Amino acid sequence: MSFYLAETPMLEAVATEDERLLAQDLETRVAEAVQQADSHVSVSEGAKACRQAQDRLERLRVAERVLNQHAKEARERIAATAEKALEHLVEVAASGKKIELKKLEDTAATETQVRILAQAIGRLAERLIPTAEIANLREEAHTLEAKARALEQIAQERAERVLEQLRGAVKEEMVLPVDMTRGVAGALLARAAAHKRLAIQVSENADRLERAYRERAHQERAHPERMDGRTLA
Repeated sequence: MSFYLAETPMLEAVATEDERLLAQDLETRVAEAVQQADSHVSVSEGAKACRQAQDRLERLRVAERVLNQHAKEARERIAATAEKALEHLVEVAASGKKIELKKLEDTAATETQVRILAQAIGRLAERLIPTAEIANLREEAHTLEAKARALEQIAQERAERVLEQLRGAVKEEMVLPVDMTRGVAGALLARAAAHKRLAIQVSENADRLERAYRERAHQERAHPERMDGRTLA
């Protein structure tokens, strides 16, 4: 190490002068700290709740796809059999034979099934899935906030340890400025800030979905006949 203090009053002390190794060491230490944050109780519990909310949302979406497919197949069966059933009814009536309503009853039963399926699909699309989406976003935002707090705590603890180690040098020079933004603590604080920004965005998305859901629910209560017509369409 060689320098001329009169010309270079601002000095930097680094673990190694190899910038590549220095960057790799920083990345390794940050990754270890992130894993430590993930192990915090609040973060792990939040991640678990987030996975559960996501799983419920996916199950509801699967249910919607399955019911839509059943409804589609039922409508196709009605379209294929209804015309034949009516033609058969006319022919039987014209011939004077005893009219059997079995085929019509089967068609009516299928139409009832279609209406029930439509109601279930309407409940999924207009109530269950939107509320599950909102809950999923809320849990995601809470988890991001918890991880940001955990990262900030770890950064604080690291900064305190570094300052404690530097107190010996401070005794010699009285004042020793330290730029924490360029070390592990600074990198962790940057990640925490990014998590906070993302948490705000996710929370705002949840707010927008919830407002839209409440507006639809209000309209449905005010005009139930519109809801009925849409559900049974």
